[in-house]
Amino acid sequence: MSYSKFYTAKGDHGDTGRLGGGARLSKSDLLLEAVGAMDEATCAIGMARALIEDTALKGTLRTVQERYIRLMSHLSATPETRGRYPGPNADDLAWLEARIAELEAGVPPVHTFVLPGDSVPGAALHVARTAVRRAERRVVALAEAEPGIDALSLAYLNRLSSLLFVVALHVDARLQKSHPASD
Repeated sequence: MSYSKFYTAKGDHGDTGRLGGGARLSKSDLLLEAVGAMDEATCAIGMARALIEDTALKGTLRTVQERYIRLMSHLSATPETRGRYPGPNADDLAWLEARIAELEAGVPPVHTFVLPGDSVPGAALHVARTAVRRAERRVVALAEAEPGIDALSLAYLNRLSSLLFVVALHVDARLQKSHPASD
């Protein structure tokens, strides 16, 4: 049997390996549920990035995705090898907080639930935000079951969803100014 470079067939029976080796895991394992939810979230962020025209925001979202993938690797590693795959650090968290502060300065205050859908890019950002929130819940469950997942990883996910919320509001506000609705 020959294999493609895009598959190995090793997981055909419902199990998979971890970065750093160790025993194979069931594909229903909490780790794979968490990393799978994170994979969905980074795809949603990528879709939003593709829809945004602002190059600075595109750059912000690309940086977010690059750091997010690092976090996925960090979580995917065995506890013994996790140190070889660094997750987010304090500077990454500070960068997210600075971007949130920068963008929220131009967004009107929010006093009610936001109804997504004022623009296609804004709606895509809200979808990405909710995907990150789901991934965060899965990573919290993983952290409760597997020691060694640090608080910075959880804080990064929490702050990331806040950034996506502010970016969505920012994008919608800018698009509404440049294309006011007609009555």
